[in-house]
Amino acid sequence: MKTALSIAGSDSCGGAGIQADMKTMTMNGVYAMSAITALTAQNTTGVRSIMEATPDFLKDQIDAVFEDIRPDAVKIGMVSSAELIKVISERLAYYKAENIVVDPVMVATSGSALMKTDAVSVLTRELLPLAALVTPNIPEAEVLSEQDVHTKEDMERVAKLIGDTYGCAVLLKGGHSVSDANDLLYVNGSYKWFHGKRIDNPNTHGTGCTLSSAIASNLAKGYDLETSIQRAKDYISGALASMLDLGKGSGPMNHAFDLSGKFLESDN
Repeated sequence: MKTALSIAGSDSCGGAGIQADMKTMTMNGVYAMSAITALTAQNTTGVRSIMEATPDFLKDQIDAVFEDIRPDAVKIGMVSSAELIKVISERLAYYKAENIVVDPVMVATSGSALMKTDAVSVLTRELLPLAALVTPNIPEAEVLSEQDVHTKEDMERVAKLIGDTYGCAVLLKGGHSVSDANDLLYVNGSYKWFHGKRIDNPNTHGTGCTLSSAIASNLAKGYDLETSIQRAKDYISGALASMLDLGKGSGPMNHAFDLSGKFLESDN
């Protein structure tokens, strides 16, 4: 079985972060592992508090994984401080990690800030050059590029700017109104649009975490980048179409929509 490591924060309600990543990786056929960057007290309505891991403890988690069960892919999600990003970058470079997917989580679906301002410059300088793929949404791409995005042409220009500047492929997600559910992949001077159907489901907590984890899972299994993205988009469409409705805010998706077996049976 192929393996994947999620380096991200914990979501106490299970819809995003480490919990969503591990559900997604399991459902996409890889063995999931974790290195937790922070504990969050959050639910579908917002983030109440964040307690960061220390740099030394995060280093120990990453070392423990790589020294025993080397990941075939690494997904990086919420990392709120510059010190933690430095640790991740140094350890991944040391282990020559492959198939690194960076989801630059800056703001939660509920609107809560998840990354300190000084961490952004360290992210771009030290972590993005190690990535095989970075998966910003439009607000995140605007921060990374320091440019506004209002049109599809803007998406193409900004994706190229990020990709050429940091030497990584860019999947710019268009879900923030510019191009509905269509995402743009930029790799080494070429563009590819992935067209998706907008699913009328207000419960979108953890969609970014889920998409990036599914891409990493498929890269771990040996699929090429374009195929990994398409498979991940198909998976997230299924999870949204299942129309799970939990919580009082923007609820989670049904990561296990395709799960079947006798252990799912209920007696009520």
